[in-house]
Amino acid sequence: MSRVTRIKFWVSSSMNQAGIVSADQTDQTARDFDVIVIGAGPAGASAALHASSLGAKVALIDRERTGGTCTNTGCVPTRVLAITARLLRDIRGAAAYGIEVSEPKLDWKRTVARVQEVIGDVNANKNLVPKLAQNGGKLFLGGQASFVSSHRIRLATGRELSGDKIILAIGGQARRPPIPGIEHAITPEELFSLEALPQRVAIIGSGYTGVQVTTILNAFGVDVTLLEMAPGILPGADADVSSTLAKKFEDQGIHVVTGLESVKQIERNGLTYSKSGNDHHLESDAVILCVGWPAALEGLGAERIGLETERGFVKINEHLQSNLEHIFVAGDANGRDMLVQGADFEGRLCAENAVLGRLQVYRRDLLPSGGFTDPDHAGVGLTEAQARTQNLDIVVTLEHYEHLDRAIIDNRRAGFMKLIVARESGQLIGAHATGENAVELIQGLALAMASSATVQTLSSVRLAYPTYSAIIGQAARNILANLESKVRQA
Repeated sequence: MSRVTRIKFWVSSSMNQAGIVSADQTDQTARDFDVIVIGAGPAGASAALHASSLGAKVALIDRERTGGTCTNTGCVPTRVLAITARLLRDIRGAAAYGIEVSEPKLDWKRTVARVQEVIGDVNANKNLVPKLAQNGGKLFLGGQASFVSSHRIRLATGRELSGDKIILAIGGQARRPPIPGIEHAITPEELFSLEALPQRVAIIGSGYTGVQVTTILNAFGVDVTLLEMAPGILPGADADVSSTLAKKFEDQGIHVVTGLESVKQIERNGLTYSKSGNDHHLESDAVILCVGWPAALEGLGAERIGLETERGFVKINEHLQSNLEHIFVAGDANGRDMLVQGADFEGRLCAENAVLGRLQVYRRDLLPSGGFTDPDHAGVGLTEAQARTQNLDIVVTLEHYEHLDRAIIDNRRAGFMKLIVARESGQLIGAHATGENAVELIQGLALAMASSATVQTLSSVRLAYPTYSAIIGQAARNILANLESKVRQA
């Protein structure tokens, strides 16, 4: 199959809602604001709404639309595709339950239309413009904003806005490394502009985005090869999660290649990579880059005002404050958490630090993460390797889904729940899972960690049967038995 062609995909934004100042307005009169927020994604929206609720006069600026990458081209559309993938999986498995169905067929154009519809619904549900306008906030859409000086921002129209404090929530953009032929590769968000799905795909990078795209395309019937330079996929995850997911991928027919030395060349119909000192050519109809997400700094004029950057991100301190004390940074642009759930809290903290001057410290220890792969993967707190590197005295248990009645009933036996507990206190310091509903399970364990719940408490909760969450109690009782055994032996 030849290289796939692209068609234009666009999600329109509501440019005439109350509170929006459109790009075609040419009033050159500068306005002073207490806080200017650049970027209307999760971090920027959170920062602007919270700052305005604290009494600040707020301007929120974005190039073209609210919602940011997550809503418009990232996690929301990816989740719609993940649902589509799960539906295909479940239809294919229906025969085991006595339901006769034919092999399902994917209508890619209708799937993309559904993605577009959901994006619109999610943006409407956020109701950002009316909420911002309630406290006098203003939203400016249309074109690149750039620094004139450290307190003054020029919009694409030429209009300038000045602010006492500035919060950068500019998000990120897909990294395109200097590989020969890089122009032949696409990024995940460009999937939606494909006229038709390719038959063979090479995905470079197995982080959160890479593994989700891998799962989705595999379910859609695409022949997928996942390439990673690290020794295992999902390099930041717990090692057991990484190895289990890789094994499941291979069982599903996905080609997993780890330990690459480099990608030497990308071509119109494939790529060449190096591993163990040898070059390998891989034929594919599309190459998808999932190799990093640096801050979207282009055109901002950061260098004009001396804003310090590091490894492609805006450099910040523990207060989410840049080297310019009146400029705070939330979300992907600071390179810290780079997750929506973290961005929302960062935005709120930046707002409070900017408006109230409290300079609170942002804590990152309880940030659950995960992805809607098949099976799901998720985690919160320390991995086992991190805990052992810190020489912590821990007890670890790993309870497999194959011993869970709900997983047997649903025929979803792949996966496990792993708990990492401090031996002396009995408190949970890490939890990691892969398997059906793993992302949802980890949220409950994050709440347990936040409330300093002990493994004794987790083991005593009478969780409903038959549920996936019952595995939490099983794992907790395993650890408790281990702890009690050590006490008896002592």
